[in-house]
Amino acid sequence: MEYVIEMLNIRKEFPGIVANDHITLQVQKGEIHALLGENGAGKSTLMNVLFGLYQPDQGEIRVRGKSVNITSPNIANDLGIGMVHQHFMLVDTFTAAENIIIGKEPKRYGMIDKKRAVRKVRELSETYGLEVDPEAKVSDMSVGMQQRVEILKTLYRGADILIFDEPTAVLTPQEIKELTQIMKNLVNEGKSIILITHKLKEIMETADKVTIIRKGKGIKTLDVKNTDKDELASLMVGRDVSFTTAKKAADPQNEVLLISDLTVKDNRGIKAVKRLSLSVRAGEIVGIAGVDGNGQSELIEAITGLKKTHAGTIALNGKEIQNMPPRRITEAGVGHIPQDRHKHGLVLDFPIGENIVLQSYYKRPFSKYGLLNKKEIAQKAKQIIGEFDVRTPDEYTPARALSGGNQQKAIIGREVDRGPALLIAAQPTRGLDVGAIEFVHKRLIEQRDAGKAVLLLSFELDEILNVSDRIAVIFEGGIIAEVDPNETTEQELGLLMAGSKTKEAGKEANV
Repeated sequence: MEYVIEMLNIRKEFPGIVANDHITLQVQKGEIHALLGENGAGKSTLMNVLFGLYQPDQGEIRVRGKSVNITSPNIANDLGIGMVHQHFMLVDTFTAAENIIIGKEPKRYGMIDKKRAVRKVRELSETYGLEVDPEAKVSDMSVGMQQRVEILKTLYRGADILIFDEPTAVLTPQEIKELTQIMKNLVNEGKSIILITHKLKEIMETADKVTIIRKGKGIKTLDVKNTDKDELASLMVGRDVSFTTAKKAADPQNEVLLISDLTVKDNRGIKAVKRLSLSVRAGEIVGIAGVDGNGQSELIEAITGLKKTHAGTIALNGKEIQNMPPRRITEAGVGHIPQDRHKHGLVLDFPIGENIVLQSYYKRPFSKYGLLNKKEIAQKAKQIIGEFDVRTPDEYTPARALSGGNQQKAIIGREVDRGPALLIAAQPTRGLDVGAIEFVHKRLIEQRDAGKAVLLLSFELDEILNVSDRIAVIFEGGIIAEVDPNETTEQELGLLMAGSKTKEAGKEANV
C-alpha cells in the first residue's frame, strides 16, 4: 500500500513527560485522516514533529516512500507539507494577499509584484472554493475567513499534504459546515489531509480513517465507516463516556442575578446589548443560546466588570454591581470562567500554582503584609490540581505548558473553590475532549445542586440543551425568548436564534 506520510515508531520526550511513545501514523494519498485524542494526548506534538517544529528522539519519517529528515518548517514546505495552526499566524494590518505571499513574494524588476500576487490568490480561491478577497485586511475579517487565508497560505506554497490543528475550535456552526466542504474539495483536488481533533461528530462526518492516541501511545487505526462515536470515545478516554449528563430536576430558590433593561456598547461605540433583562436563581443553570456576535461577549463583560454599561442595572443578591471594578464584583460573589482562557483566564508564563490563586493571592493565608506565602499557595494548588484532575508535572509548571483541557480544569477549580453565589461559565468546554467535557458538565451541575446560580454561555446547542434548566435566546442584543430544554429541539432553538420572535413562530416554521 502506498502512503504519502509514514511516521514510524516516533518518540518525543520533554522534561518529565513522554509526549509521543513510539507512535506510528500512516496516511494514504487523497484521504482525510483524523488524529483523535484527549487534550494533552500528544496529537499536536506528533504533528509538530512532522512539520519540523520539533525533532523526534527516535523513529523514522517517510514522505511518499522516501525517508526524510525534517529539521524545519521550510523543509516541510519543500516536501509539500503545510500546517494550518489552531492559533493563526497572520499579520492583522496586512491584506489577505500580503499574508499569503510572505516569504514567497512574486517579483518584477526586483520589486514585489502585487498585481500578480492578487491574481494568484484569486485563482487559488476559485480552484478550492475558498472565496477570500485578496485585498481585504485581516483585521476586518471573521475568524472563519482568517482561517481560509491560513489555508491559502499553505496552498500557495505548493502543499499537497495539509495538517489542520483543531480547525473548528473557534468557528461558528455555519463556518464548521463550510470548512468541512473545503476539506472535501481539497481531497477531490488530490490533496491529503491530517485532521487533529477531539470532536467525534466531525470525524464521523468528515474523515475516512482515524488514528487514536491516548496518553502518548498509538491505540488503534480504524476506518470511520466501520466505527461509531461510542467506540471512538471509549478508545480515546480509556473508559465508557456518557454523552448526556445525568441530573435531577432543578429546585430554583431566591433570585441571585437580576439584569434589568441593560444596554452595553461594543468597542466601536455601537449598542451590542439592548435593553436586555434576565434573571438567574440559586439552584438553576440558565443557558444563553445565540449565534456568535449577538451581544453575548459584551453581556458577560458587563456582568464581570470588564466593560462599562450604558444604561440599566445588574443586581447580585439585591445589590447593584454594574460598573464596579472587577475585583469588587469578584469579591461580591461572582465566579467567572472566561471565553478566552489565554486572554482572560491565565497568565501563561506564571506557574499553574500561582494562576490557581490569581483571584485570592492578596488575602490571607496566601499573603501577609504584602508578602506571598509560597507554602500556602503550593498547598492550595496541590489541592485543586488533585480535586480537578489537572494533569501537570507539578504546581510550578508554567500554565502555557499545559494542554487546553488542563488549563481549563485549573480555571474551573480556581473559580469553583471560592464558592461564588453566581458562577458564569462562558464557553466552558471550548476546545475540550469528550472526557473533559463530561467532567466540566458534572462540576457545573454540582454547583447548581449546592444552591449556586449558574449562567452558561455556549455556542454548542447540544451543550445548552444538555446542561441548562432554562434557556434564554439572545438575538441582536436582546433576550427574545425563554424555553424549557425538555420541551424544545435543536431545530426550534436554531429558528429562534435566527430571530423568530416567539416559540409559536418556531413551531410554525417547523410545519
